Amino acid sequence: MRGTQVIDRSDLDGLFQALLTRGYTVVGPTVRDQAIVYDEISSSADLPIGWTDEQEAGRYRIKRRGDSAVFGYAVGSHSWKQYQLPPQLQLWRAEVDEQGGLKQLTETVPEPPRYAFFGARSCELHAGAILERVLGSGSEPPFVVAVQCGEAGGTCFCVSMQTGPVADRGFDLALTELIESDRHEFVVEVGSERGTEVLAAVPHRTAVDEERTAAEQVHENTAAQMGRELDTAGLKELLYRNYEHPRWDEVAERCLTCGNCTMVCPTCFCTTVEDVTNLAGTQVERHQRWDSCFTVDYSHLSGGAVRSSARSRYRQWMTHKLATWIDQFGSSGCVGCGRCITWCPVGIDITEEARAIRDSEEQARADD
Repeated sequence: MRGTQVIDRSDLDGLFQALLTRGYTVVGPTVRDQAIVYDEISSSADLPIGWTDEQEAGRYRIKRRGDSAVFGYAVGSHSWKQYQLPPQLQLWRAEVDEQGGLKQLTETVPEPPRYAFFGARSCELHAGAILERVLGSGSEPPFVVAVQCGEAGGTCFCVSMQTGPVADRGFDLALTELIESDRHEFVVEVGSERGTEVLAAVPHRTAVDEERTAAEQVHENTAAQMGRELDTAGLKELLYRNYEHPRWDEVAERCLTCGNCTMVCPTCFCTTVEDVTNLAGTQVERHQRWDSCFTVDYSHLSGGAVRSSARSRYRQWMTHKLATWIDQFGSSGCVGCGRCITWCPVGIDITEEARAIRDSEEQARADD
């Protein structure tokens, strides 16, 4: 069944049922707390039908669309990272006897559910692959129902990072939503044997040329709508050459070092561990939780914090994301989703910061 198929909107719940009956815990976009978030869902009624998002630097709003699009938004307000790297996780629990000797040690990391990610975008699939390279994974990979973006957000720049807007890997099924006056359907690309098996349980038909062409037009239109652009040519070397650039001082004057950018980033993976004991001192638990390179304590050693200034912490984050990550892991740590721009309280824009450094270097070269 490899190739292009079509599912009618009325049969989308059949896809949910096929996943649920196979034991998957389905996670996808839904509207909650005036945002589009990812959570467990069980039918198409849980999806953000008729909603879109407006994203700009330091600004996020959802609003009603003029149609019944199921996936008519850019990306969710938080990422799928929470399912690869939980925000908080108890690692183990220990008990000691009255003499202070170890009585029992229990590893408490739970076995993750069999996830099906419903509605993942191309940039998010790239982010998941990056995290898997960094963290490793011993569990069953999730079943992925990807969605090809039908419109770009105001802070998106996945085209610059070559991570979207069209998913070409990492999915079992990929949907392109088509809405016209006389039809509402999804053109489906099958990406795996698992996808073939699940789609066989859902009413579908082979796509005709007109439908394939319409889907390709959606992809082309989205690629032309990027809200941001990042010139990646020689970017790693550019940042290495400008480690002492005055732009780092300028951005530090605005940066609150709140860590929002790292919390919403789908590839940031900094964590810390905390040990908690009960009052009697007979039980201790170790927890892992997300941390951020923007906190002073994260770089604290015996002599104090290595990165004690906002300047050094922002420089560390941006340079790691766009430069040293490549040396460590073989790819950029940025997938162009734009979340760090949207959710920065003061609207700091990573594409603007990179452009400012590049422009000043080029200007200095012209002056010489």
